[in-house]
Amino acid sequence: MAKVEIYTSPFCGYCHAAKRLLTKKGVEFTEYDVMSDASIKPAMIERAKGSRTVPQIFIDDRHIGGSDELHALDRQGGLDPLLAG
Repeated sequence: MAKVEIYTSPFCGYCHAAKRLLTKKGVEFTEYDVMSDASIKPAMIERAKGSRTVPQIFIDDRHIGGSDELHALDRQGGLDPLLAG
């Protein structure tokens, strides 16, 4: 199974939507709450090539983008192969 990481904040509806999709697929993921630890956000921005919004999602260190990109990847049939590792 792939290593999935997601940067979130607690009041973000897009974060919740992305986590729901991953959970529905039975995927375990590591969540980084950028509001609870401000030191995490600069690392997220660097990894996401300047993107500052949450969520930012990574699968096996590959930057997927946010919730919209994650859902689009799923609709196109590209998410499951990535998650399989």
